[in-house]
Parts: sequence; C-alpha cells; structure tokens
Amino acid sequence: MRNEKDGIPQWDDEEIKKHLDDESIAFVDVREPDEYDEGHIPGVPLLPMGEIPEHIDRMDKDKTHVFICRSGGRSQKVARYANEQGLERAINFEGGMLSWKGETKSGEEKRVQETSDLY
Repeated sequence: MRNEKDGIPQWDDEEIKKHLDDESIAFVDVREPDEYDEGHIPGVPLLPMGEIPEHIDRMDKDKTHVFICRSGGRSQKVARYANEQGLERAINFEGGMLSWKGETKSGEEKRVQETSDLY
C-alpha cells in the first residue's frame, strides 16, 4: 500500500520487499549502531540520523532513497530533510523495523563511512 505523509511517500513492508534488489533505489538505515546491530534488513547500510547532514550534499539526487528506522518516525524526519535538501525521491518506510516481517541480520554489516558506501 502506498500513501503519503507531509509530502513524503510511505512504503510498507511489502513495498520494501518488492524493491530491495532494485539498484536504482538506495536503502538507508538511519538508526543508531546498537539498534542496527540488534537486527537490520540484510544488505541495507547504516547511516545514523545524526550523520545525514554531512553526507546529504553528496547523495545521488537522481536516485530514490528509502529511509528506515525503528518505527518510521526518525526516518520520516530524515526523508523530509532529504527532500528539502534536493533529494526529491525520498521515501519513508512506514512502521519501520517494528513492521518488518522479512529476514534480518544482526551485527555490523555495512556502515557508511563515505557517501560512496551507499551506492
């Protein structure tokens, strides 16, 4: 189901699963490292919310970015911020990891150090 909140498209669990292998979409987990380590969607890199501003100018404006957090609140804020900074295709994972019914992986898998780590 697709809907919109504050001008930001909202994807649910099924929409996320459908697009995980789409290379034109960058999935970004914006939680804190300890939350990510407890369980994240395999292959999705960690870029904590507080570090977004230092990377935002180098994010590919031609890509769709889907932001993920625990419940959808922080990722909604990041999606709105990203949209205001020129990432016109920012999407929020509504319900976040609390609503994720797919596979998860624990431990640090991929932490964004350089913006190129997203792509």
